[in-house]
Amino acid sequence: IEWVKMGAPDPRENAAPTNKPRVIDIARGKQWWAFQPLKKTTSPKVKDANWSLAPLDNFILAKLEAKGLRPNPSADRRRLIRRVFFDILGLPPSPEEVEAFVADKRPDAYAHLIDSLLANPHYGERWGRHWLDLARFAESHGYEQDYDRPYAYTYRDFVIKALNSDMPYDQFVRWQVAGDEFEPKNPLALMATGFLGAGTHATQITKNQVEKERYDELDDMLSVTSTTFLGLTLGCARCHDHKFDPIPTRDYYRMLSTFTKTVRSDMDIDLDPEGYQKAKTDFDRDHAPLTTALAYYEKERLPENLVAWLKRPETDAQKPGWHILAITEAKSKGGAKLISQPDGSLLASGKNPDAESYTITVTTQQRPITAIRIEALSHPSFVRGGPGRAGNGNFALSDLRVTATSLDGKGNPFDLHLRGARATFEQQGLPVTAAIDKDPKSGWAVDPQFGKDHAAVFALETPLDLKGGVKLTFTLKFDTNTGHSIGRLRLSLSTLPKEVAFDALSRLERIDNARLALERGENLTAEDRAMLLPWFRTIDTEWKTLDRRVQEHLASEPKPTLQKAMICSEGVSAIRTHTQGGDFLEQTYILRRGDPNNKGEVATQGFLQALMRMPDAEKHWITPPPKESRTPWHRRSLANWLTDTEKGAGHLLARVIVNRLWQHHIGRGIVTTPSDFGAQGAAPSHPELLDYLASELIRNGWRLKSLHRQILLSATYKQSVAAPDPAKRKSDPDNNLFGVRVRQRLEAEVLRDAILNVAGLLDTTMYGPGTLDESMKRRSLYFFVKRSKLIPTMALFDAPNALQSIATRQTTTVAPQSLYLLNNRYVRDSAQAFARRLIASDKHATTTNVDRAYRLALGRPPSASETADARAFLEQQSASYHADNLPDSEGNALTDLCQILLSLNEFVFVE
Repeated sequence: IEWVKMGAPDPRENAAPTNKPRVIDIARGKQWWAFQPLKKTTSPKVKDANWSLAPLDNFILAKLEAKGLRPNPSADRRRLIRRVFFDILGLPPSPEEVEAFVADKRPDAYAHLIDSLLANPHYGERWGRHWLDLARFAESHGYEQDYDRPYAYTYRDFVIKALNSDMPYDQFVRWQVAGDEFEPKNPLALMATGFLGAGTHATQITKNQVEKERYDELDDMLSVTSTTFLGLTLGCARCHDHKFDPIPTRDYYRMLSTFTKTVRSDMDIDLDPEGYQKAKTDFDRDHAPLTTALAYYEKERLPENLVAWLKRPETDAQKPGWHILAITEAKSKGGAKLISQPDGSLLASGKNPDAESYTITVTTQQRPITAIRIEALSHPSFVRGGPGRAGNGNFALSDLRVTATSLDGKGNPFDLHLRGARATFEQQGLPVTAAIDKDPKSGWAVDPQFGKDHAAVFALETPLDLKGGVKLTFTLKFDTNTGHSIGRLRLSLSTLPKEVAFDALSRLERIDNARLALERGENLTAEDRAMLLPWFRTIDTEWKTLDRRVQEHLASEPKPTLQKAMICSEGVSAIRTHTQGGDFLEQTYILRRGDPNNKGEVATQGFLQALMRMPDAEKHWITPPPKESRTPWHRRSLANWLTDTEKGAGHLLARVIVNRLWQHHIGRGIVTTPSDFGAQGAAPSHPELLDYLASELIRNGWRLKSLHRQILLSATYKQSVAAPDPAKRKSDPDNNLFGVRVRQRLEAEVLRDAILNVAGLLDTTMYGPGTLDESMKRRSLYFFVKRSKLIPTMALFDAPNALQSIATRQTTTVAPQSLYLLNNRYVRDSAQAFARRLIASDKHATTTNVDRAYRLALGRPPSASETADARAFLEQQSASYHADNLPDSEGNALTDLCQILLSLNEFVFVE
């Protein structure tokens, strides 16, 4: 306790006891090497200038020469091509590619190889996996229930596409923090925000836990942003001022407030908004004359034709059996907009709540009313054309209630008793009769007949015959499933003395009255026109011709290419699980000791003082949103500060990503703690080189492929993995000077992909949802990452568990790894496919098969002794199979040899 009161001084500093609390000196903190602006560096002079192939090599060689050491010689071409293939693509080269490179005598052959590999789409998959480790990417929420996130894969696809297109790294960062605020109509920018929500999320939260869990979620967003982009552990400042870095608790909560209302949401995204807009403009231009002609005919000609038709007695039999009801009032309990359409229907738009209820009022003089009809009509604004508003186009009418009130004011409102329900189509298990039963969760639905018009008829138990007219109130409830309301509906009634089919025609009192009025020399009333014209046009030949042209052209109307994606934003519907209470906090407070029950002042947005070099501090980057924006632009402001290389955090951002690329290419970082550039992290072994590469990255427009190329073309990268001499081992036991190539084992995904590739089984299909089926033949990147059900092979070879950001994977060596390669069914199946691939090339040539097997698996021909051993092994295995009455017609001996090659250290390691 006394030590805490003293300010927790480091005992190694022999600090004098004091009762004063620790005070963070921000000005002094800015002098920490990582917080300083990039220093201008030049390539140092070296004694052996012939060794260097790139300016960065001199930084390495200078330190080696200072220690009296020499770098390792370059690897030979066979090892080099295998190394760069695994490094850039995560796949082995084919024998043909190896031999072509070995035989290529051009001085720039290696540079051409690097360029071709960086242009290969598998590059994005390989390096995307590195980034997904940092982003703690997974496709489930975690915790005990571990519900799936079916659309989280779109973030993974964004990463691959962004890397393949060589998106500038500063833009790559900005989009992941605030892509929806920078380019709200760009589908990739929206998908990029999945970065913020990729972490775990509690899904069983009681009301008294909501605030604490929300602060945990905000901490996850801020922590992954700071560690991934800046290499800083901001989470340490949640409960107290950072003990080692110049990060006060106040800075932590002011940055945390950036995400106050940021939530995960499954959103429909237009994958080609520009293409759709162009196509829609062209369509509208061509469609306008057709609709204009139809509208003109309806207004000027159709009424005349109706009058002429009514005067002809021979048409007396052609009268509609259903009267479309004119809506006087329509309300949505859930907040949807119900807009009347020209055809008498109501079109729903806007909010689509989990549970919905429509209340629709009509008045009519028709009598006696014998049946009512509910039409669920398709519309292009709905998924698959609807007619429902659910994510698949369905609806589920849980309950229908009709209340009647006499227009003469006599009597109280009363319910109509409905019976004999019939429908054009019923979903299995959800019949139309369920709409009028006593079960509030049953209902009428139409899956899988989407994009079609549907109708249901309900007969009245007793015909309704009120002389003064009647007001009908329809209440339609949609509680059976989430968001399953009807998107476009129309109400009709029948006065026929018996139940009729949906399209039946019969006599109507309205037509008789209209004819009599015309005979008396009177004009049609407005009510007559409103009632009769919608029906009459369906039998008018010219109107049908004009309408057919409109409908035929309408069928070619372009539709946006929609895809659901999990994004993170504000003002959107949050993904709901089993949380009591709201989805976000209205304000973020500065919490004392990190306790939500001990609030201080409201936190307003700010950034790290140690990484701001402007007199107006955070105001320099904070931009107010435009009026039409649904988001506050807090994340955009944060992204601007993160990527500002002059006055913000951009210099540290560049250092961190440069170090990450160096780490993956060379085997260890210039800073060996790649996600901790603070005082507790390791100091850079070559600070001038780090700043040189960071400056080069910025100078080249933040293009990562340019940085890859600089490293890959260097003599440092091309060094062999030969064991260092004793002097090196003694002077540089941890290889801090990079005087030797570190031997690297293939990661879990790369090892599995290499096995499939060599066996000829690899499916190179890119993008889209993943799977938990371990027999999948696609690249391992496309496994569905479920936190509670990790793929066993991936876990065995040290793939991360996606619970936190991982900068460096551990590499374990345990017996089950060898047992997997020797006994696993998938490995054995791959070995059999490998053997079949060899037999298909040359069925009887043992020596040829052995040579080809080595070249496919190891990228080199076998030595004379290896060939002899392999042939002897094949003969021995074949004899053994025959002895056991197992003819070796299926190539079992060759399969055994193939499995041995797949189990060799030379296969499991890059080289």
